Formats: sequence, structure tokens, C-alpha cells
Amino acid sequence: MSVERREVLRGRLRALGFDVVRFAAAEACGGDRVALEAWLREGMHGEMAWMERTVEKRGDPSRVLPGVKTVVALGVNYGARESGGGGPVWARYALHEDYHDTMKAGLAAAGRVLEEMFGVSGEDYRYYVDTGPVLERNWAARAGVGFVGKNAMVISREHGNWLFLAAILTRVEIEPDEPLRNRAVAAGEEGAVGLLCGKCTRCMDACPTQALVRPGVVDSRRCVSYQTIENRGVIPRELRAGIGRRIYGCDVCAEVCPWNRFAQDGRGVLLVARRELAELTLREILQLTPERFAAVFRRTAIKRVKLAGLLRNACVVAGNARDESALPELVRLAGEGRPLVRAHAVWAVFRVAGAEAAWKLLGEALERETDEMVLAEYRAEERAG
Repeated sequence: MSVERREVLRGRLRALGFDVVRFAAAEACGGDRVALEAWLREGMHGEMAWMERTVEKRGDPSRVLPGVKTVVALGVNYGARESGGGGPVWARYALHEDYHDTMKAGLAAAGRVLEEMFGVSGEDYRYYVDTGPVLERNWAARAGVGFVGKNAMVISREHGNWLFLAAILTRVEIEPDEPLRNRAVAAGEEGAVGLLCGKCTRCMDACPTQALVRPGVVDSRRCVSYQTIENRGVIPRELRAGIGRRIYGCDVCAEVCPWNRFAQDGRGVLLVARRELAELTLREILQLTPERFAAVFRRTAIKRVKLAGLLRNACVVAGNARDESALPELVRLAGEGRPLVRAHAVWAVFRVAGAEAAWKLLGEALERETDEMVLAEYRAEERAG
């Protein structure tokens, strides 16, 4: 394909709402697969078992789409606005309708553009946004969207750390774009971690739970985002203080990156803002019923954690904030509902009220408690006391 026609395609895809459109030659990525396998062997994926099941496909796009020639790397800027005042802190991406859904419409339209321009059918491409066996981050680096920073995110010189990534695998052969390069990096290593980070380690130093164990390597088991979203069970006690006021996800390693000084505002064509979520108070969240949860978080990514997961997170936030106004709700939750919520409510009551008052407040609940998950919290407090 000529460069001129590639640029026409780029323009048409940008017109659909994608802030970044880049192209890479589809080929087996042995180095990416080796790195992924090493990460999996160390158990850093936690309970995300699907990563293990799809490792071969992630290292070779032809296993996803036989005959693939090109990976179209796409990015949508979700902006760099703060997520609220003194209440619970939400990951910024969460303050939108679910990007998987809103970007999917743009990807479907992009597929139709490929069909029109190149006479292909729907069998000749596949598109993914964070849900398929594709290493979007690695393809974005290969296509020159940005570079993989020490915080393990793709960092763009134009958009900073604030890009939703998507990828289209296609049998159409498109002239690839150049990846970013650095004079200090040898040829063939242009995708190296920290390419334009220099000596900066702000992201690694700022991580509240020390989840960035090496440049570009996240131990998910320690990551606030993993614990508040992917983990369906008990949040380890030793990590709860590091969660702070973060009720869903974490942006710390992105927020501190100096490259954000150059970040442009996103156009928001493929996004639907839900900024009102940031106005929810902690008490309002602790008081959520199943019906209210479904209504408030309809069409958002937050619905993934379900009500029990969000209440669990809210209990941790309340405990860290020492929020006395939340104490009545915490005591109530400690005595009713699912064991997962009760266990974290117990912990929060001890944090907010102090040990002596907590034993009095929870005495009745303790006497009738039978669930091992909840009893484990009581026992831990006994040992601590």
C-alpha cells in the first residue's frame, strides 16, 4: 500500500474519534512472549488465569487471525482531570461509561472503512479493546504510539499516560509507522522499557503499595487496581493502608509522570463522561442497595466489581480515612450481608473507632459470627491488640 493511501486511512480512522492511529507489521513477537511467560511464572498475574490460557496467541497474532499482515494500533485520550475532592478517589477512566462498549462502536466503524477502502470482508480483520488475546501495549510501542514507561504503561509524547488502547488485526498489508527511538538505545531495541524515561523513577517511588517491582514490571498482587477490581476476595491486610482513599483503581504511577506536562486534552468522541460519580460520598456508597447500585453504575466499568466488591472497597477507604460519620454504616455492614463485606467492615470499625470501642460496638455480632472469613478479621484484631 502506498504511503498516500495509508494516510487517507489514518485520517478516516481519526475522524471516527480515535486520537491516535498508527500501524505496525504483524509478526511473531518472541521477546514479548518470553517476557510475558517470565511474568506469569513469577505469579504476578494473581488470579487472572486467562493470561496463562492465551499466552501463545498473545505472542503471535497469526494465531488470532491467520494471514494477518498489519496491526492497527489505536488510542483514545481520556484526559487528565482530577477525579474529585476529598471523597473516595476513582481511577479517572472509570468516570466514563464503559470504554469497552463506547469504543467498540468506533472499532466496528473502522472495520467498515477497511471493507470499503480495500474490498475485504469481516473475516479479514479482528478488533479488540482490552478484552482479547492481544498485547495492545506492546503493539502500540511497536507502532510508535508511545513507549513503555517504567510504570508499565504506554506513554505518549502528545497524550501522556492517558490513552485507552485498542488494536485491529487485519490481512490488509499497510506500510508500518516507525517506532520511537532514542540515540542511547541500540537498533532493534527501540521498544525497550523506559525509552524516554531517563533516570526518572517517580512512578516506582510513588506507588503506594510498591507494586512496581522492576522498571516496567507490575506485581499485580500488590497493585491497588488489581486489589480493588480484579481481586474478588479478601484484600490482604498489609496492603489496605496503601489503598488510601482509592475506591476503584489507581492512577498514582500515571499521575506523577513528567510526560503529562505535555498531555493534550482528549476529544472525547468515543467516550461518555460520568463525572457525577466523583460526587458520591462515602456514606452514600456504604448505603447502596442492589437496586441503587444497578441504577447508579449502569453502563460503567464499575459494575464489574458488583455491589459486594464496591462495598468491600468502601469499607477499606472508610477505615483508612478514619471517617467517624461512616461508623453507623460500618457497624451495620459488619453484622449483615455477605461475609466478604462483613470482614472488611470489621477491620474498618477497628480503624475508625479504636480497639476498645470496636469490641463494644461489634460484641453482639461477634457472639453470633460463624463465617471463617469474618472470624479471621476478629482474630487478627485480637492478636494486634
